[in-house]
Amino acid sequence: MFSIGITRPRRVVGVLTSAVVSTLLGLPAAWLFGPAETPAATAVPHRAQWLAEPLSPPDPTSAAPSTVAGFFARVPAASAEDLADRFPDIVGRLDGAPVRLRYRANRIVSPAHAGRQILLYDRAGDGRIAEVIGNLSTADRIVVLVPGVDSVLANFDTGHGGRLRRAPSWQAHQLYDQIHAQDPSARAAVIPWLGYDPPEGVRRDALREDRAVAGAAALDRFVDGLSTARPEATITVIGHSYGSTVAGLAAAGLNAQVHDLVAIGSPGMGGARTVSDLHSQARVWAGSAPNDWTRRIPGVQVFGVGHGRLPCDRAFGALALPSEDVDGHDGYFLDGSSALRAMAAIVVGGAGDPR
Repeated sequence: MFSIGITRPRRVVGVLTSAVVSTLLGLPAAWLFGPAETPAATAVPHRAQWLAEPLSPPDPTSAAPSTVAGFFARVPAASAEDLADRFPDIVGRLDGAPVRLRYRANRIVSPAHAGRQILLYDRAGDGRIAEVIGNLSTADRIVVLVPGVDSVLANFDTGHGGRLRRAPSWQAHQLYDQIHAQDPSARAAVIPWLGYDPPEGVRRDALREDRAVAGAAALDRFVDGLSTARPEATITVIGHSYGSTVAGLAAAGLNAQVHDLVAIGSPGMGGARTVSDLHSQARVWAGSAPNDWTRRIPGVQVFGVGHGRLPCDRAFGALALPSEDVDGHDGYFLDGSSALRAMAAIVVGGAGDPR
């Protein structure tokens, strides 16, 4: 995720500002404004063998989560478990597959995580992982946390640079605990979702949206998979930093069960100038710490560089998420922060206003 101390925020603001100025002068830099680089697709291991199975399972690269769910609903439980045991790399990441089977498959893929509820695990490249905190099988409130730049499998639990406050899993536990502090009876599940390939550092990829576009498609699909498991649940999507750019680009395609979108420490939500540009029926919230360096990023998008107006800008039209006491770009999930309390209240309160 964008983080003070790891990416020199003043340099980032300077680079983006210079890029905008260069563009206006008609002198765009080729490295910044050149053709988009499509993120490499993650290969699906043993796909040919999977498709050759007598049960005719759906293609993991193209089948909609609803199609996947329909297939497993028709298959005897013993046969489904056999598929999970023989093709754990497929079932463990297959949106729409029963949650219990994904947990089972990922225990095989990563024995080190055997005591945890892993919905996605992929070692390829920088890695991908999604973990459920809480009981997804009974949850009527689900939160999906989308992290940003420099989040990888290796620091999912420890945080970039070894700072715990930057760790997606730690942030999810913080929010889960705050939800239950406000409502001990809440049936909630919080999912830190590292299901895309964030940019490495604040370089070209972080200033553009190629990675976010790919991440948005994956996020839409993941949320569709959640809806097959919990069709009555209310879903909240929270994007931190570049993760909010992913959420903004995903917004129009997100399942109708998503009632709230929250952007914290956001550099922009996918080029949107106002909430209406997101084309979503969800409520949109934005919070930014007084000293969050992303406040100094120009709220523009020129030739694919930049992410649009900052959602904390009043002109964007988002509901204000309390953040006045938050310290820095990575302080939103710290104990006692107004932002943490407000995010939990959004989840617990549903239609209520946590402000």
